Amino acid sequence: MRTSVYLTFTESSKKTHILLDTTPDFRQQSLNYDIAKLDAVFYTHAHYDHMAGLDELRRFNYLNKKTIPLYGNKDVIRNIKKKYSYIFHPTQIGGGVPKINLHTIKEYKPFNFRFVKIIPILVFHGKLKILGFRFNNFAYITDASFLPDKTMRELQNLDLLILNSLRYKSHSTHFNLEESLEIVKKLKPKQAFFVHLTHFLEHETVNKSLPSNIQLAYDGLKYEL
Repeated sequence: MRTSVYLTFTESSKKTHILLDTTPDFRQQSLNYDIAKLDAVFYTHAHYDHMAGLDELRRFNYLNKKTIPLYGNKDVIRNIKKKYSYIFHPTQIGGGVPKINLHTIKEYKPFNFRFVKIIPILVFHGKLKILGFRFNNFAYITDASFLPDKTMRELQNLDLLILNSLRYKSHSTHFNLEESLEIVKKLKPKQAFFVHLTHFLEHETVNKSLPSNIQLAYDGLKYEL
């Protein structure tokens, strides 16, 4: 399925549940992995494969009895308002619309959501500026083709890095396997998982060729920090 991550943070008896991107598979992923609680969504960018499941948030409004805040850069917020304009205009009572609040992430400055520190990180997806995120000792970077020096500094001392790796052959807007391995070599996280894969990377064969701290991710993968 399309790449997304569901995070649960615990502090004392409190829990916060954060989703990174709402993919076209969001509904099926939620059913498969029994996801029922959701406090916020953070978007990396506005492309279809990372946003198309947004309308399914209406079910989480019902389950959680609250409006859900969505966070993204200016491009993400503009696209939500355009592509999902019906959410923001009166409509007939019936199936309803997602109840959401939009929040623009500005200038890659850290901020807090509840007790969780959010560090937005600049990522280049071809020429497009998109977002990666760091939470404590974990970072999530997808659809990257270039990481500036400042971004590389912000990704030091990680216990877990999730990074995109499209295929063997080079690509104009995504890291290939060789480039992803080079990034991990420079950053030296304790563990790395590669996501946003294509069928050109045969899972078992590639995993056997990778260093022990790097693996291809898979649907339903769970990791505890």
